[in-house]
Amino acid sequence: MKIRSKKDRKATWGGMSLLMAFAAALCLVLPGCSASEIQKTESAAEKPFEFTLWNEGAPALTALKEYVLDVTDENSKHFIPKEDRIAAFDMDGTLYGELAPIYVDWWLYEYRVNEDSSFSPDEAEKTVANQIAEAAKTGSIPENVEADHAVQAARAFAGMTVTGYRQYVREFLKKNVVGFDNLTYKDAFYLPMKEIIAYLIDNDFSVYICSGTDRFLCRELADSVLPIADDHFIGMDVMLKARGQGNKDGLDYVYASDDEVVRTDELLLKTVKMNKVSILARELGQPPVLSFGNSSGDVSMAEYTVSNNPYYSKAFMVVADDDVREYGNPEKAQAKKTDWESRGWETISMKNDWKTIYGDNIKRTTK
Repeated sequence: MKIRSKKDRKATWGGMSLLMAFAAALCLVLPGCSASEIQKTESAAEKPFEFTLWNEGAPALTALKEYVLDVTDENSKHFIPKEDRIAAFDMDGTLYGELAPIYVDWWLYEYRVNEDSSFSPDEAEKTVANQIAEAAKTGSIPENVEADHAVQAARAFAGMTVTGYRQYVREFLKKNVVGFDNLTYKDAFYLPMKEIIAYLIDNDFSVYICSGTDRFLCRELADSVLPIADDHFIGMDVMLKARGQGNKDGLDYVYASDDEVVRTDELLLKTVKMNKVSILARELGQPPVLSFGNSSGDVSMAEYTVSNNPYYSKAFMVVADDDVREYGNPEKAQAKKTDWESRGWETISMKNDWKTIYGDNIKRTTK
């Protein structure tokens, strides 16, 4: 099931408003109908958003609700018009699990190279896949892996059509997450953060995902899970070409009736750190007013959001301090929390702020 676009949702609410107006008009001519009944209908439609997965008094949630109440109030000096209410979210570690402790696109790549019998990897591809597998066991990630994975992942999936890649991802996401019981990759979203996205959309914010993970993987991962349209996903990109294009430049080639759009082995951008700022500026044309991240890869995006912004803006950072329900590191988390709060950013504690992370039936399998 495809989740409706923002346009569809607005049309639905618009239809509800028309129905209310029509019902009010009927009250003028029908016996037994009162204005109070119409007010009840309107108040039901305007019922405040309820957070059910956050602990009472969570400081970051309180700060967010106060912020949203302020910037959506037309009488406030901080009022932000709907068209400029933009929120940018990182994905891995912010909305979705950094899974024991390897990113989902790393696990996808490792599966492609080491387990997919239809693929014949070369030594460069095998080297990175083995580094990822070893890092999952030890929890120690070599500095080179992030950049090397981006290059080799482009190669490993080159030649796939856009739809073929998404189908491949779709099948992979059915697999059980390494390090957890009762959890598939498709379902490994942080449930309290899904509430945040729903809340912001409910208050007319445009939500974008800006991730270091492949853009098309992000789209497939969130399909039917997050109410975000495909054109609001920004991620690692590879060059796309027509299957028959070969080495010809796009200026010298005309797409044919029997062509298909395919992935190439050319990496365009790994969307982390300063690259997040560059691509947000290019694709949005303005900074977001809210940013949500969790790591050094999101610091630049947070600074871009709050520095020299014409609107009142805030940055939120998720702190991985839960080592019971998740593979957090409390000591490192505390250092990050101290740093980020010294910058004036809000921090979200997995351990203290969330009633659940993935659901109460999800358990870690290793200590």
